[in-house]
Amino acid sequence: MALVVKDRVKVVTTTTGTGTLTLGAAATGFQSFSVIGDGNTTYYAIVDSTAGAWEVGIGTYTSSGTTLSRDTVLESSNAGSLVNFSAGDKDVFVTYPAERAVYQDASTGTAFAPAFNSSNGIVLNGITVTSNYTIPTGSNASSVGSVTIDDGVTVTVSDGSIWVVI
Repeated sequence: MALVVKDRVKVVTTTTGTGTLTLGAAATGFQSFSVIGDGNTTYYAIVDSTAGAWEVGIGTYTSSGTTLSRDTVLESSNAGSLVNFSAGDKDVFVTYPAERAVYQDASTGTAFAPAFNSSNGIVLNGITVTSNYTIPTGSNASSVGSVTIDDGVTVTVSDGSIWVVI
């Protein structure tokens, strides 16, 4: 299905452990996860304010049972792994993770997406590459705008891959 991001989506869950979340009703002033649509994925955050535990990731909403699976953890208070949540209320909401964001540089005004690992390659727009990067075999990459590669840094284009700079 599709990746869907919606504004003001927030619910409470009492689910424990590392598995799929059973979602409660929408918090006052917010929408429920049903706006994501059955079978669609979304960026989510879970916060246990009492324990200080948190997780940001990509999950799939299912209307039957009103659940959100925790498919990919992007960051967490458990060193980037699934958090084993304890009993009690946790807030679950749709978010736009910083590492997936496209934004405008404050000093130059250049809009760009930071370099990220992707099964589809590398995306760099108006940015300096400051660490080594390899485009995986069988993947293609593109860059739009000026690309500077720091001294001593390499971008490796694997056999069977293409990097197009426009």
